[in-house]
Amino acid sequence: MSKRLTKIGSNLFYAVLALFFIWMSLRHLNAEQWSEIRRALQGTRYGLIIPVIGVLFLSHWVRALRWRLLIVSLGHEVSRKDTFYAVMVGYLVNQGVPRLGEVMKCTLLGKKAGIPVEKLIGIILLERLFDACCLLVFFGLTLAIQPDLYDKLIKTFFENSSSGDTASDSGLAIWIIGLLLIGVGAFMWWKLRHTRISEINERIRRFQRQFLEGLRSIQHLKARGTFLFLTLIMWICYLAGGYIGLLAFSETQGLGIPVAFSILSAGSVGMIASPGGIGAYAYLIQKTMELYGVALAPSIAFGWLLWLVQTGVVLIGGLASFAGIGSKRKVA
Repeated sequence: MSKRLTKIGSNLFYAVLALFFIWMSLRHLNAEQWSEIRRALQGTRYGLIIPVIGVLFLSHWVRALRWRLLIVSLGHEVSRKDTFYAVMVGYLVNQGVPRLGEVMKCTLLGKKAGIPVEKLIGIILLERLFDACCLLVFFGLTLAIQPDLYDKLIKTFFENSSSGDTASDSGLAIWIIGLLLIGVGAFMWWKLRHTRISEINERIRRFQRQFLEGLRSIQHLKARGTFLFLTLIMWICYLAGGYIGLLAFSETQGLGIPVAFSILSAGSVGMIASPGGIGAYAYLIQKTMELYGVALAPSIAFGWLLWLVQTGVVLIGGLASFAGIGSKRKVA
């Protein structure tokens, strides 16, 4: 019963969070602005969606190759295709329930290749820590190549927040976020009260074992240069997807590579903030575009279209991969 309530509470929290970001993104739109969004979408160069889809699939393939590199370093053999299928299924599941996708892809690949799931989860934990460090580096690069960006952020989110409607919206947003945090805190307190100390200790020990397994994969990894190269290619693919997206809209096509860095930074946070980035991704991209003088309507159209393309890739690729990994195949 406790586990079921935990799942229900977690899913409810993420659903409310996603709805909150959707509201934040669309709250100011009137009939005229909806018409502007339609005009912006009608003028979009949809042919450029194809290369965006291509670089997104390439980034997922490269992530799978990087994960496989760590798995092989621990003495386990697994095919590239099955690793890619598992990665895509993980992305698909994460659209609905964050973090469950990581467990799912490890479970599927573990059963397929006969690898202990705990080892695979340990590698994923290490990968996520490494990616977080890469994201921090990317934030630094984004600010370094745009010295005036920091001042724009301060002016937009702090100085402007003292005026009229913006102050009212900011206050309401703070109240909503505060209530969500109180709800999370209350739920965690209830959960701790109904969890035995022995269970908490076991979870801590399991996490330690999994993390140590991840460290072992790095210690035994001989192709560290290849690992770093694949990481670089993966982030270049992410950057390229945003840049090509900029070229698709007449309002954004002249913004250039520095803005693509900002899109990647903001979009990465959005993907973390809500399940599959729903609402949060489009909202943060919208606010980023406004920093560069793009009007509200095309900013919203741009953010939501980018999110829809990425989500479509995950849905189609994930469903196809779920069928693919379930078929019988020899390890290659």
